[in-house]
Amino acid sequence: MGLLGRLRDLLSREREPELTIDSPDLVVVASAFDPAEADSAVLARSPDWRPDELAVLRHHLSLPADQVERARELLAPDDWTVLDGSPLHAVRVQKLDALHCAQERSRMASLAQRLGGEALGWDALQPAR
Repeated sequence: MGLLGRLRDLLSREREPELTIDSPDLVVVASAFDPAEADSAVLARSPDWRPDELAVLRHHLSLPADQVERARELLAPDDWTVLDGSPLHAVRVQKLDALHCAQERSRMASLAQRLGGEALGWDALQPAR
C-alpha cells in the first residue's frame, strides 16, 4: 500500500467512533447457539454483520459461582471482560471472522468445562445502522 493509501486508512480510522463493550447503540448481528452449526455458516447467514468493522463478541457461559473470579483471571490477559448475570458474558471488541469465532468458541467451551460449567453459545454485536 502506498503513502496515499496509508494516509486514507489513517484518516478513516480517526473518523470512526471507538467501539467499546458497552457502546449504547449495539445490536446483535449474528448468533450461534447450536454447536453443530459452523461459525462460518452463522456469519454467512447474517445480513446485518459487517465484516470490515469491529464487533463485540459475546460468549454466554454458565459457571458455578465460585469459579467466576477464576474465569476473570484466565480471560483478562487476552482483554476479555466477564460480566455478571445469568448467564455470564465474556465480551471483547475484535474483528470478527469465522476462524476467530471458531477458535474462541472452542476456548470458551474448554474454559467452561475446566471450571465445571458450560459454554452456551455466542453472539456478535455491532452499532445499529
